Amino acid sequence: MKFISNYFEFEKNNTTFKKEILGGLTTFLTIAYLLFVIPDILGSVGVPKESVFVATAISAAVGTFIMGAFAKFPMALAPGMGLNAFFAYSVVDGMGIPWQTAFAGVFVSGAIFVVISATGLRELIIKVIPNDIKFAVSAGIGLFIAFIGLKNAGIIVGSASTYVALGDVKSLPVLITIFGLLVMAILMVRGVTSSIFIGLVVTVIAGMVTKVVPLPTAIVSMPPSMAPTFGAAITHLKDVWNVDMLLVVFTLLFMDFFDTAGTLVAVGSKVGLIKEDGTVTNGSRALLADSVATCVGAVCGTTNTTSCMESLSGIASGARTGFSSVVVSIMFLVSLFFSPLLTVVTSSISAPALIIVGSLLCVSLREIDWDDPVIAISAFLTIILMPLTYSIGEGIAGGFLIYIILMIAKGRVKELHPVIYGLGALFILYFVI
Repeated sequence: MKFISNYFEFEKNNTTFKKEILGGLTTFLTIAYLLFVIPDILGSVGVPKESVFVATAISAAVGTFIMGAFAKFPMALAPGMGLNAFFAYSVVDGMGIPWQTAFAGVFVSGAIFVVISATGLRELIIKVIPNDIKFAVSAGIGLFIAFIGLKNAGIIVGSASTYVALGDVKSLPVLITIFGLLVMAILMVRGVTSSIFIGLVVTVIAGMVTKVVPLPTAIVSMPPSMAPTFGAAITHLKDVWNVDMLLVVFTLLFMDFFDTAGTLVAVGSKVGLIKEDGTVTNGSRALLADSVATCVGAVCGTTNTTSCMESLSGIASGARTGFSSVVVSIMFLVSLFFSPLLTVVTSSISAPALIIVGSLLCVSLREIDWDDPVIAISAFLTIILMPLTYSIGEGIAGGFLIYIILMIAKGRVKELHPVIYGLGALFILYFVI
């Protein structure tokens, strides 16, 4: 115990075992819903849900442990909702790419992330991509995720005359989703910790009472096999080297990198890990934890692992060191024995979580400089194209190209780094082919 206290510098960070354990448990309960929502999303495009459940828990456990023990950062890692939605609905469903090949793309993006984390490339990439575009991507992903939630729940349906329309809000599955959405929203505005997880549990109970979802056959069991997904990423690496998949890899890398970087700054500022020059203490190690976990997750059978903003709930409960992350990692391993509960998380149950998370991502809209026409037009197109094209990648590509064109038209060519032109060429090639 003394070794742990000294290693994580409890005294220096004014914390105790009790505070760290409580903070870790709080963080886990706040993000535990991902263990069931992520498999439900991937299961909708044909990936075996049980395998995804195990892969998600393992990648989260590995990444969070490295984050805690190596980077000494009080932050949890898990497959992200935006990245998961892009994988399922844009890549597999939208582009028709087999999920096995898509997992290979996740692995390649993770491997590139490892290189970026171990070199000075990360500073260059952060510097050359305009902050306003990053904020626009985050908001666009929020709208995309919320739209998916509304569609999966049947609140929004297709229409031949108006493209989309309001669904049958009197049907029981839709009412269950609306009930879950209200429960989560009310808990959130009341400041209840773990509001999404608690809302998910309450919605499941309501679903079972009304027979919208089936009763589980068990609560605890041995972890399911990962055989259906394990290793698919490696055996399909040869299928990654084409324009479509290279754009997928870039989009995954872009989303994962800036999601992690932004979360690092947000969490680091709360626990005094931001240096005077604006960099994050052990930031490279934290990025490395994320990238390694993504590679592990891809091999096991899940999407990009990223840093979770929900870690702020644990910090609010007292977490100050990486030991709280070690606690979260242990909890992810314990969760492996609760796979039977997957059967109760249907689209009606997971939809409220998608809608709530989508709304939270739209907070970044306030950070965009709407007074600058170049930024306003580029950001708007980035945001609106994502839900309307049903593709995060095409939203990023379209908005990015418009940004380059408008910057050139305004005579601000010198402000564009050569890397920006390289990315623009890649996007043009994608649209042409």
